[in-house]
Amino acid sequence: MMDWTDRHCRYLHRLMSRQTLLYTEMVTAPALVQGGARHLLRFDRAEHPVALQLGGSDPAELAAAAVMGEDEGYDEINLNVGCPSDRVQSGTFGAVLMKTPALVADCVASMQDAVRVPVTVKCRIGVDDQDPAVVLPDFLTQMQTAGVRAVAIHARKAWLQGLSPKENRDVPPLDYPLVHAMKAAFPKMVLSVNGGIGSLDDATAHLQQGMDGAMIGRAAYQTPWDILGDADRRIFGQSNPLKGPDDVVAAMLPYIARHLGEGGRLHAITRHMLGLFAGRPGARHWRRALSEGAHAPGAGLDVVEDALRQYRAQAQLAEAG
Repeated sequence: MMDWTDRHCRYLHRLMSRQTLLYTEMVTAPALVQGGARHLLRFDRAEHPVALQLGGSDPAELAAAAVMGEDEGYDEINLNVGCPSDRVQSGTFGAVLMKTPALVADCVASMQDAVRVPVTVKCRIGVDDQDPAVVLPDFLTQMQTAGVRAVAIHARKAWLQGLSPKENRDVPPLDYPLVHAMKAAFPKMVLSVNGGIGSLDDATAHLQQGMDGAMIGRAAYQTPWDILGDADRRIFGQSNPLKGPDDVVAAMLPYIARHLGEGGRLHAITRHMLGLFAGRPGARHWRRALSEGAHAPGAGLDVVEDALRQYRAQAQLAEAG
């Protein structure tokens, strides 16, 4: 979810669900520790609970980055051992670390020694020619021995050679039964399943089969209201904070105004809002008005308000039949 789940996206998502745990896009430990890019840790307090996802492979550097995250107020520090991007491979972190679980164990142990907040891991079931049925249990054993209590498992093997990051989202097939078997084999660990979960029905099915959690990425970004709008009620047994995507837009306006007042650009926020009305009459008019208008010089709240008016007009026409 690099370049997707930035602080503006997370603020938007938090409006729709008070209970779900949000994750940052992956921030590399070298950028924080060597590059001084502490601005990458900026977030709004309204985002809680929120986890900082780190990338890296040097135990000392990751520990230092984890301390920065804890100092900023994050509720959890997550080590990414699942991203197949070329950028992370060249830096020897992400999914390539599935090949060196002992190093991952050293990394998380160092991070845990440095911070008080939970240190968790996101991983794949394996990479390249590894046998997931062998690799994954061994990986989880080493994580458990290192003191990690919670792991999110992407149920698809990553091919680091020959497939692009985009192709790695769909190839090879998902192996949910293996991930479910890991929960039975490691009952004391908090295990979440990730990959291919496209609806609350999908998430609920995994929970009913014994998983402790379901991590949703692309679907939550592309159709945020469909995933998050009813999540608090269905998953957590709590009241939903808002009644519909129209309410989300209204709740975002003060945040957008503050961002614009600080010199920010409208598109930085509205690009995350394009899918709010996905699947509803008028959604195309909302997307077009917002995407075209937000790029104009000096674009302001009027662009959002106009896009909402166009959506509502089309929705009323569709309802009238």
